[in-house]
Amino acid sequence: MIALVFALSLATPGWAQPPASSNNAPTQAVDPAGDAAFDAALPPLDSVAPPPAPAAAAPAEPSVAPPAETDLAQPLPPLAGFDPTPDLGKAKVPSAEEARIRYSVKVEGLSKLGLEDEFRSVSELDAGKHKAANSAQVQARARDDVALAERLLRSEGYYDGVASSTVLPVPNQPGQVAATISVTPGPRYGFGQIAVTGAPPEPTAIARKALPLQTGAPIRAVQVEGGEAQVALALPQQGYPFAKVGQRDILLDDQSHTGDYSLPLDAGPRSSFGGLQTKIAKGTGGLNPRKKGKKAKPQKPQKPVDPKTMFSVEHLNVFPRFKRGDPYDSRKADDLRQALVATGIFSTVAVEPVDTHTQAADGSEIVDLMVTQRKGPWRTLSGSAGYGTGEGIKGEVSWTHRNIWAPEGALTIGLIGGTLEQGLNASFARSNAGQRDRTFAISGGFDHSNYDAYNAKTLNVGVNWSRQSTPIWQKRWTWTIGAQIIGTNEKGAALDPTGDRPRRNYLIAALPGQVLYDRSDDLLNPTKGYRLLARISPEASIRKGFKGYARMTGQATGYLPIGKSIVLAGRALMSSIQGASLDDIAPSRRIYVGGGGSVRGFGYQELGPKDAQNNPTGGLSSTELAVEARYRFGNFGIVPFFDAGRLGQTSTPGISHLRYGAGIGGRYYTNFGPLRVDVATPINRQPGESKIALYISIGQAF
Repeated sequence: MIALVFALSLATPGWAQPPASSNNAPTQAVDPAGDAAFDAALPPLDSVAPPPAPAAAAPAEPSVAPPAETDLAQPLPPLAGFDPTPDLGKAKVPSAEEARIRYSVKVEGLSKLGLEDEFRSVSELDAGKHKAANSAQVQARARDDVALAERLLRSEGYYDGVASSTVLPVPNQPGQVAATISVTPGPRYGFGQIAVTGAPPEPTAIARKALPLQTGAPIRAVQVEGGEAQVALALPQQGYPFAKVGQRDILLDDQSHTGDYSLPLDAGPRSSFGGLQTKIAKGTGGLNPRKKGKKAKPQKPQKPVDPKTMFSVEHLNVFPRFKRGDPYDSRKADDLRQALVATGIFSTVAVEPVDTHTQAADGSEIVDLMVTQRKGPWRTLSGSAGYGTGEGIKGEVSWTHRNIWAPEGALTIGLIGGTLEQGLNASFARSNAGQRDRTFAISGGFDHSNYDAYNAKTLNVGVNWSRQSTPIWQKRWTWTIGAQIIGTNEKGAALDPTGDRPRRNYLIAALPGQVLYDRSDDLLNPTKGYRLLARISPEASIRKGFKGYARMTGQATGYLPIGKSIVLAGRALMSSIQGASLDDIAPSRRIYVGGGGSVRGFGYQELGPKDAQNNPTGGLSSTELAVEARYRFGNFGIVPFFDAGRLGQTSTPGISHLRYGAGIGGRYYTNFGPLRVDVATPINRQPGESKIALYISIGQAF
C-alpha cells in the first residue's frame, strides 16, 4: 500500500496539478470533462486491443440415449388409494439404552461465594440425574444452567459476573461426557445513596426505618425484596392503610461499583379507625366437572342466606380490640378477621378498609372496616379415642351445630363409650357473649363409671361463665366460674374382703372456679415459659344430713428449651379437701392419684391406700411431681420421664412416702397437637400394682 501511494504521487497527471500562481491563490477545482489537457493525456480508443476470444470447444462425441423410464410412463395412482404410513419394518430404531448417555457436572466459582448449594438445588443438569438422550440435550441443560448462574450472581450483587459452559466427551469412556459450568463473579456492587421519594416526611421516615438497607452493604435481591415487603407492612400498621410502594430503581456505577437505590412511595392519607360495615357474599357454587362423553350435571340452586343467621354490626362490635378514633393499625384489623374465622361460622371472611372521606378532629381520615361474610358449614362431627392402664379404652364422639341459635349459639351432643365408662351429654354454649372470648354455657348429661375405685351412675346439670385462651389470642389470665348440681348413686370402698360394696345416694351442689396465669408460648405444645393454676370448688353434700367442704388444687408447670431440639418440662401439683371426712364425700368426688395425666407407671387411680378388696379408696390430699425431656426430630419425638406422687388420708399435702414411676414415650406431632404414647413402670412395685402401664392419648402429659 505504501509503494502504491508513492507511485501515484510521482505520476500525478497534469490535470491534478495545482496551477502556478505568483500570489499563492487558493487552488480551484478543475472539471476533467472540460479540460483539453486531460483529453490529450488519454490513450486513443483504437489502440486498445479487444480481449482474446475463447478457444473453440472440441466437438462432443455422440451421446447414447438413456434407457426409457417405463415407470414414469405409467399413469399415476389415484390419491384416494395412497397410504401415507411409512414402512418401518426395515428401519433401525435405536433402543432407549443406546440413545442415553451419562454425564458428570462440575461447577467452578460458586462455592467460594456460598451459592453452589442454591445453584444445584434448581440446576437443570442435576435435575436430569446425570442422564440424557444425547449430547445436544446436555448442552441445552448447560445453557439453562449458565443463565441460572448469572441470575444468581446478579441476585447477590455481582452485576458484571459472567458464566460459561463446556460439554466434552470423556476420553476412553464411550457414552460419557463432562459438563462444566464456570463462573467469574467480578466485583460485588454495594449500595450507594438510599432514598424513599414521593411521600411526606412522616410516612417517609416510617418507610426508611422499615427498609433494612445500608450504604456500603452488598446489593442482594432477597434483602431488597424483603425490605420493600417490610415497608408495605409497616405503613398500614402505623396509620397508612392505603399506602402503595412503587417500582424501585437502582442506578449502577461501573466505576465505583455502587448502586444508588430509590423507592417511590404513595403513602395516602394518615387514617384512624371509624366503625364497622358488613355485607353478605354469595357463594360461587363451586366447580361442575364432568367425565368425557357425559353431560355436566345441572348445579343445584343455592339457598339464599338469611341475614338474621349471620353477624349483625352490633355483634361484630364485640370482636375489635380497638376503639373509634384510634390510629389505624392493620394488625388489629387482621386480628378482627382471624377472630371471626375462628368462630367456625364462616367459610371465609374479608376485612377491608373503606375511606369515608371525612376527617377526624386530629386531621386524620376516618376509615371504616367492611366485613364481608361468607357462610360456612355449621355442623361438625368429631371424635377422639385413648387408652390407659386401669382406665381401659375410651372413645368420644360429638356432633355440633355452631349457629343453631344465632349468633353463635352452639348445640353439642356428645357420646362417651368405653370399657369402663359410658355416657351421654348435651350442652348449649353462647360464644363471645357480650365480650370477646367470653362464653356462657349450660350443660347436662348422664354418666356411668365402673372403675376399681367406685361404680357410679350420675346425672348432672351445670352452668358456667368462662374467659378462655384461643389459638389466635393466648391470654395470660383466664378464668371459669360456675354452678353444678349432681345426683349420683355410687358403690364405694369394700368393708370386708368378701362382702358386697355398699351403694349410696348423694346429692351434691358445687360452685367451681378456676384461674390460670399462662406465660407459655403455645397452648397445645409449649416449649418455653410457665403456667400457674388455682382451682377451688365449695361443695355441699346431702346424705343423711348436710355436709359442706371445699376441694382445692394448685399446679405449676414450666418449660425450658435446651438447644433447638430438647425441651425440659416439669410439673408440681398439690390438692386438698378441707372440711369433711373421707366417708362424708362421694367416692367420685375424692382425690385419686395415678394414670396418664397423673403419676405414670401406675394404673388409673391406682396409687394410694386400698380397701379390703384391694380397691383404691381415694384420699383427702395429694402431691404430684413430674419431669420429662422432650426430644423432637421432625414430626416425631422421644420423651423419657420420671414421675412421683403420694395420696394422703388427711387434708394436708406432703412429700413424705412418695412413690415413683419411670418410663419413655413417643410423640407424633400434628397440627392439632401431639399424639402421645407413654410406657412406664412403677419403682418398688407393691402387690396388686401393674408391672407395665400404657397410655395413649392426644396432647402432652402437661
